[in-house]
Amino acid sequence: MRHPLVTAMLATTMHRMSGGRFALGLERGFDMLFDVMGLSRVTEAQLDDFIGIMRRLWRGEAVVGHDGPAGSHPYLSQDPAFREDIPIMLVAMGERTLEFAGRVADGVVLHTFFTDRTLARAVSSIRRGAAAAGRDPASVRVWSVLATVGDHLDEEARLRKLVGRLATYLQGYGDLLVRVNEWDPADLVRFRADDLVDGYPGAFDALATPDELRHLAGLLPEHWLEAAATGSPERCARRVLAQFDAGADSVVLHGAPPPPATALWPATA
Repeated sequence: MRHPLVTAMLATTMHRMSGGRFALGLERGFDMLFDVMGLSRVTEAQLDDFIGIMRRLWRGEAVVGHDGPAGSHPYLSQDPAFREDIPIMLVAMGERTLEFAGRVADGVVLHTFFTDRTLARAVSSIRRGAAAAGRDPASVRVWSVLATVGDHLDEEARLRKLVGRLATYLQGYGDLLVRVNEWDPADLVRFRADDLVDGYPGAFDALATPDELRHLAGLLPEHWLEAAATGSPERCARRVLAQFDAGADSVVLHGAPPPPATALWPATA
């Protein structure tokens, strides 16, 4: 974890340079990634402690004799005149982390390829965590991230941004994504056992050939891909609106939405 004073100073600089539009995004990461790098896993206690230090430094407070999960720090301070209001955004997927985010964060960024049911459950977990901490549940802004791949793209681009991207996520943390979406884990086992997938030397969305992408498309259950927004502008718009119906406060369009942006919205929206 980066030294808290370095992070606080970087955030303060970015916040002022952007005219107050900066938010500090944090995530725990994935245990497997830390394990292969030989690093200690990041815990919720560390994140909670780290966030507390950030907010104190941004308020111009001095942190003296701190000894907690985020480390031992004899003395930390910025300018005592600082009164920075910098939001903390937390990326979360699992129920426990979502509830934790509701307790400590100003906003939560969800993951791409969440089904609408998963999105609704995630929002409920965040609101529940906020309420348990005595916070206004509505004060925590929830950002859905929707894979959006319009039909204005050619076949290869659509496959790369949709099939290739989902396949890449499944390479790294497919077990978690399958679990939170309540998908059949047997489908993931079959996907990983495929000769192309097993031992592939990199990320599919970056390296796969068109033929490999077509092969991957045949491995993925169709309803997994339906978690994305695809097709015409009107169809993409309906999927975006469904994110709000499921409880999201904002939607990040991750991919390549149809141009122009106004075409996403039907006349009835």
